[in-house]
This record gives sequence, C-alpha cells and structure tokens, in this order.
Amino acid sequence: MKIPVHIAQKILQLSKGDTLNSSVARHTVIDELIEERIVERTGRIQKKLQLVNRNALLLFLQNKYGINDLEKYVEISSKNNVQRSDLVEVSSYSKLKNIRTFKGFLINSYVPTNVILNGNEITMNFTEGIFQFIYDFENFIPNENATIIGIENAENFRWIAKQKYLFEDIEPLFVSRYPQSQSKDLVKWLQSIPNNYLHFGDFDFAGIGIYLNEFKKHLLDKATFFIPENIEKLVVKHGNKTNYDRQKINFKIENISEEKLIKLVKNLHQYKCGLEQEIFIKKL
Repeated sequence: MKIPVHIAQKILQLSKGDTLNSSVARHTVIDELIEERIVERTGRIQKKLQLVNRNALLLFLQNKYGINDLEKYVEISSKNNVQRSDLVEVSSYSKLKNIRTFKGFLINSYVPTNVILNGNEITMNFTEGIFQFIYDFENFIPNENATIIGIENAENFRWIAKQKYLFEDIEPLFVSRYPQSQSKDLVKWLQSIPNNYLHFGDFDFAGIGIYLNEFKKHLLDKATFFIPENIEKLVVKHGNKTNYDRQKINFKIENISEEKLIKLVKNLHQYKCGLEQEIFIKKL
C-alpha cells in the first residue's frame, strides 16, 4: 500500500513544523503515526495534529513504505504520468509496497533460558547490554514453563535486570515490541506456542490500546496486562496529568474482560493521570 498523495502532502507539512486540523488528514497512516507517538493529536473541540519526532517519522516512512525522500515523493506522485525511474528515485522499492528488512524479533533476559532452535536444545545466556535477535522464530520454542513478557519501551527492555523484583515468582523471557515493523512476527510466534504472554507497557490509554489492539485480540486468554498490586499509589504519586489530557479524548476501551485492567482504567480517570513504565526501572 502506498501513501495517497494528499495524505503525503499533509505529512510533509507536519514534518516542516506546521500544525494541522485533524479533519483535513484522516487516514490509517495518520492513525499509525499517532499510535506510534510520532504525531500527536490534541484539542478538545477542534483537534489538531502536530509532529512529535521528526527522526522517527523519517524512519517510519523508510521502513514501512520505502519512502526515502518525502518531498520528492509528493512531487513525483502529483504527476499525471509517473515514470518507473522516478519511483525508484524516491523509494527503495519501485512498486512502493511495504518492505521487510528483516524478520524476527529481539529477546532478552537476566537468567539463562533453555530453548529449542531448529530442533536443537540449547541454553541461551544473556549479557547485560547485548540483545539477541531471533530470526528463525518459526523454529524457536521456549521452555514450556517460561512466561513471555512483552516490553513496550526500549529503556525498560535495556534495564530488565533492574526490574526483576517485579517478576520474582515466574520464569521470564522478555520480548521487545520494537522495531515496530517486526511486531507481526512476534504475535505470529506467540500464537504458535503454548506459553502465556504478559504485557508490560505504559499504564495509560495508549499503552492499554497497544495491548488490546496488537496482542489481546490475537492471543485472547493467553494474554494478560501486567499490573502491580500498588498501581493506584504509583499513579497518584508519579502519574502524568499531561499524558492523561492528551490521550483521554481519543481513546476508547470496549469489551475489557480483565478485572485488574478495568480497575486501572477507573484509576486513570479518577486521578486524571497516566503512568509511564520507566518508573519501575528503579525499585520503589
């Protein structure tokens, strides 16, 4: 799927620092950018769009749509007769299809983990500061007793040893949601194994949305949202009100079956705060 030229024009405006009315840029690509926190949608009555991270936008366009030069892409796509050579100039793939640089996903842990990879039983050892990338995920089978813990944010994935106090009663194997282009591989793998999945993300509407839309709907009862017992106190003490104000208007939660998650949503509304998972890197 390529980006329609009228949407590409709006993204180009955002990349140059313009603020746009949300109503003029309605498209799934814009929704993706908002979900990835590359673009921010604000406002109560007349919603506005504004770019949050320009570097992340450039990477998103390159990795997902093969667009190396957004301005040139808009120029070429606006022509009536587009030449194949023109498309090659602005895209890493002339048909402008989604591209896959690599399949697989990152894993990490703070304890050795027994796995089967391509039919061979091996023990994976982990060194702090080095992540391991699983390419042949179709043939990667974790220990049946392991709980797969999905980490939403990069900093938490880097410093998992500082958060092991949260998971003392389980045998963990940590997986990363990023790079985002690999997340479908991760979900496909999680569907193929019997292990339970525990989602450890931000305790705000965006984090809950990622869990429900990317994992829970595919994994059903195998998936649970990680919520520590003292979450209400942590929201009160460390919660971010700006986070709540920015997300509450656009977020909808339907058919939540987990009682703890329902209670968390009520806490977020009650205290009008969101809590980022980085707070757990240091024991509280």
